Amino acid sequence: MQRKLSGEPAVFDTKAAFWIAKGEEDVWISPYAADWRKMYMERIRQIAATGIDGIYVDIPYWMTHFTGWEDSWASFDDSTVAAFKAQTGLDARKDIKVGDTADPGFRKWVEFRIQTITDFLAEIRRNAVAVNPSISLIPEIYPGIEAEAPRVGADVYQLYPVVDAIAHEYEFGESEDHTAASRTPLDWFQYQVGIRSFRAFAGDKPTWILNYSWDGAPHVVSRDAMLNLAMSELMAGANLWDAKGHVMSGSNDLATRIEIFKWVAAHEDIFGAHREPTGEVGVYFSDTTRNFYPTDFVASYRGVLLLLLRNHIQFRIVTPRTVNSFDGQVLILPDVRVMSDVESSSIHRFSAHGGQVIMTGQSDAKLNDLSSAVRYPDAPERAYLKSAETDFNTPDSQWATDFLRFLHLSEKVEVTASRNVVAHVATIGTRRFIFLANFDGLKAGEIATPRTQNDIHITLQAPAGAQLHILPFLGVESVISGKQQGSQTQFTLPTIERGAIAWIN
Repeated sequence: MQRKLSGEPAVFDTKAAFWIAKGEEDVWISPYAADWRKMYMERIRQIAATGIDGIYVDIPYWMTHFTGWEDSWASFDDSTVAAFKAQTGLDARKDIKVGDTADPGFRKWVEFRIQTITDFLAEIRRNAVAVNPSISLIPEIYPGIEAEAPRVGADVYQLYPVVDAIAHEYEFGESEDHTAASRTPLDWFQYQVGIRSFRAFAGDKPTWILNYSWDGAPHVVSRDAMLNLAMSELMAGANLWDAKGHVMSGSNDLATRIEIFKWVAAHEDIFGAHREPTGEVGVYFSDTTRNFYPTDFVASYRGVLLLLLRNHIQFRIVTPRTVNSFDGQVLILPDVRVMSDVESSSIHRFSAHGGQVIMTGQSDAKLNDLSSAVRYPDAPERAYLKSAETDFNTPDSQWATDFLRFLHLSEKVEVTASRNVVAHVATIGTRRFIFLANFDGLKAGEIATPRTQNDIHITLQAPAGAQLHILPFLGVESVISGKQQGSQTQFTLPTIERGAIAWIN
C-alpha cells in the first residue's frame, strides 16, 4: 500500500468519499508492489484478449487528494523508496525535504513520481496491444494544468504520448460543486484555456472531457447548463461527456443529450476531424516550471491566455515537444523559470531567425543573453488575472494595452466581437474554421442563457463573391455574403446565441 512519510497506509472508509460504501475500504497500491503489478498486467492481457475496443483506467495516482494527504507527497512505502534509491541514490525518507522545491532531492522525487505513473500507463498499453494491436488505452485524469498534476503524479502533458486518449475529469470552477451551472464567465474562459492546453499536449490524439453540467442548481434549468457545457467543449476542440450529477452515467435531460449528439453526428466532418490552431503568437507551456513553481507559473500562463482570448488574438500553445516546429512571429514565455538545454537552444534558434521573444516574470538564466527579448520582470499578467477575478468586466489595464501592440500582427482572420465571446481559429484539412463560444451575460448559479450577439464581424482574405458558411450551435447551416474591402472581405454574422462555426469552402 501507498504510505505517508509517517507510515500511515492509504486506506479509507466511507467518510473519505461518496463512492465508498459503508463497510467497504478504498485502498491505494504502490505501482512498485511487484506481485500486484504482475497480476495487474495479467488481467490487462486477459481483458485485451477478449477483443474489446479499449481499456479505461480510473484513476492512476499517488494518493494525495483525500483530506489530510494533500501535502504528503506520498508514497513512502518500502517498494517505492527502494525504487527511488536505485534510480537516484537518495533515501526518500531521509535525504529529501518534502515540499521544498528548492531542494534538489525533492525535485528528483517530484520527477520520479511523475515518471512512475507515466511508465505504469505505458506498460499497461504495451501489455494490451501485445495481444490486441487495435485496442485503445484511456486513463481518466482529474488534474489539468495546475499544481495537482505533479502532486498526484499524473501529468497529462507527459501521459499523452504513451496512451491513446485521455478522459479529463476537468471540473474547472471556483464554486464548490464545479458544475457548468455554477460557472462564472471567468470560469468559462479558464475552462477554454484548459481544453486548448490539453489539445496542444495531445497532438492528433482525442481529448475526452468528463464534466458535469448540473447537479440540482435551483435557479438554473438543466437543459441550459447542458447546452453551455457541450458548446464550450465542442468549440474548444474536445469530445464531450456529461453525466447526471457527479457520477459517470445517466443524463440530466435525455432529450437534450440526444439532440446534442444527433447534431454532432450530423457534422462529424468538423467535430471528428483534427484541428490545427492558427495564429502568429505562441504561448509557452513549461511542465517543469509548473512542477516546481505551480502557483506563479499557472497564474502567468492563464493571465496571458486570458488577455489573448478576450481580445480575439489567435495563438498556439507551444510546448517543449513542439517548440522546434513553431513558425509564428512572437513567442511568449510566461514566467518560465526552468528550461533544459535543448529548450534553450530552440528558443535561441527561434530568436536568431527573427522571432520576437517576450518573457515575463523570472526567466531561466539560460536566456539571459537574449538581448532582443522584451521583458516584463514584474509579471503584470498575474495582476491582470487578479483584476479579472475581482471584476471580469474591468477594461484592460495600460500594461495590457501596451502589451497587445506587440501582438497586432498580420492575422489571416480577424474577429470583432464582445470581449465575452471566445473565437478559436483553426484549419481542418485545407479549410479555415472560426469557432465562436458566447459567454456574455452568464451569471453563476443564476443566468445560464447567454446574451445574444448581433455585432460579430469576421474579416478575411477571400475571392470576390465568396460566401461565408455559418453553422449555429444546434442549428442549420446557411451562407452569407460579405463586403469587399480591398483584398479582404468583411462578413457580418447573423444573430448568434450560444455559439457558431464559420468557414469558407
